[in-house]
Amino acid sequence: MSKKLFIETLGCAMNVRDSEHMIAELSALEGYELTDDASTADLILINTCSVREKPVHKLFSELGVFNKLKKSDAKIGVCGCTASHLGKEIIKRAPYVNFVLGARNVSKISDVLHRDKAVEIEIDYDESLFAFKDFRSSPYKAYINISIGCDKQCTFCIVPKTRGDEISIPADLIVAEAQKAVECGAKEVFLLGQNVNNYGRRFSGENDKMNFTELLRRVSRVEGLERIRFTSPHQLHMDDEFIEEFARNPKICKSMHMPLQSGSSEILKAMKRGYTKEWFLNRARKLRELVPDVSISTDIIVAFPGESDADFQDTLEVMEQVKFEQVFSFKYSPRPLTEAESFTNVVDSELGSFRLSTLQAYQDTILDSISAALLGKEMEVYFEELRSDGYIAGRSDNNIMVKVKGSEELLGKIARVKITETSRSVQYGEIIA
Repeated sequence: MSKKLFIETLGCAMNVRDSEHMIAELSALEGYELTDDASTADLILINTCSVREKPVHKLFSELGVFNKLKKSDAKIGVCGCTASHLGKEIIKRAPYVNFVLGARNVSKISDVLHRDKAVEIEIDYDESLFAFKDFRSSPYKAYINISIGCDKQCTFCIVPKTRGDEISIPADLIVAEAQKAVECGAKEVFLLGQNVNNYGRRFSGENDKMNFTELLRRVSRVEGLERIRFTSPHQLHMDDEFIEEFARNPKICKSMHMPLQSGSSEILKAMKRGYTKEWFLNRARKLRELVPDVSISTDIIVAFPGESDADFQDTLEVMEQVKFEQVFSFKYSPRPLTEAESFTNVVDSELGSFRLSTLQAYQDTILDSISAALLGKEMEVYFEELRSDGYIAGRSDNNIMVKVKGSEELLGKIARVKITETSRSVQYGEIIA
C-alpha cells in the first residue's frame, strides 16, 4: 500500500507552486499519494504564509487540530515562509512537529522527511537550477516559477527575510516547463515571482541577458499555448516597452496586478516602495489607454504607521481614478524582521478598522458599477473548474470569473459566453459559440 500525504497550503500562488513541487518529489521519491483526509495521512504538511499576522496564528491552531486527529505514527512537517522565520521556535512551541522546511529549501523535502526534528531554513540556498519532478493541481493551468526571492526592501514586508535575495530561473528551463504543460493539456501558464518584471537581474550562473518583456516573447512562442498570466509585477519596472508588449501580444491575458499599497506618496516613501502616487497613476493610465478592457487588481494596506486622514484620502482618490476590478485590502499589522516593526507613529487600531471598512465599502460601489456594465457583454472564457452546483467556472481573458450551466465536457475549452446575470465577484452567462 502507498503512503498517504495530506497538505494544507496557506498564502500566495508561489506557495501553491511550492506545494506542487513537494507533492511531486514525495510522490516520485517516497511513494506518497495525496489524500484530502488528514486523519488517514502518514504525512501532514502545512505550507505556511507569514506576510500577515493572521496566517501565523492559524498555523499553530491548525497544528493543534492535526496533532489530535492524526494517526499515532504519522509525521507533521511545517514548510514555507513562517517556517523560514520561526525555524526551531516552531518545534519548541509544538514539540510533535517532526521537521521544519523553509520557503527557500523546498527541494530538501525528501531529505528532512527522514531526519527527525530537522530544521532547514537557509534563505541563501539556490534552487534556481533544481529539476523538480512534475505535478500540477490542475491539468488546465500551469504555475511556473520564473524567479526566487526578492531584492526589494519594503519596510512592511517580511518576504526578503524568508525567501532571500532574488535569483532568476534560466529562460530555457521556463520555456521547457511551459512546453511540457501544454503537451499535458494546459492552454494557460501562470508565471510567478515576487517581482516578475525584475526578471533577469541576477542568475546563479552564466545566462543570456534577458528582461521580463523578452521572456514573455519567448514563452508566447510555445506552440499550443493560448494564454499567459503573471504575478506580481512591480510598478517601478513597468516601463513603456513592458506595457506595450502586454498590450499587443495576443497571448498575454489582459489583466494586471499592480500592488498600490498606499495612494499617498509620503506613505509610499515610508514604505520604501520606490514610486509615487503620480507614477502609479501614470502607469495605470497608460494601461487603460492601450488596453481599454484591461482588468487591474491591487493590494492596499490601510493604517500604516504615520498614515493621516489626508493620506487615506489619497488612497481613495487613486481608487476613484483607476477603478480597480479587484482590491485585496488589509489593516497594517507589524511583522517581525521588518523595519516598520520599530516605527512608533502607530495608527489607532479602531481608526485602522474604520478606514478598512470605509475603503471596502467604497470598493463595493466601484464594483457595482463595473459589474453592471458587463450585462449583455460577450467574452472568451477558459473553463477549468467543475462546481458541485451544476455550474462550470472559468475566467475571461481579462480575469473575470464566469459561471455557466454545464458539464465536464467544457473543461479545458475556451468558449464564447454572453453575460446574463452580474454580481461583484462572479458573472453568470450562457455559451453562444
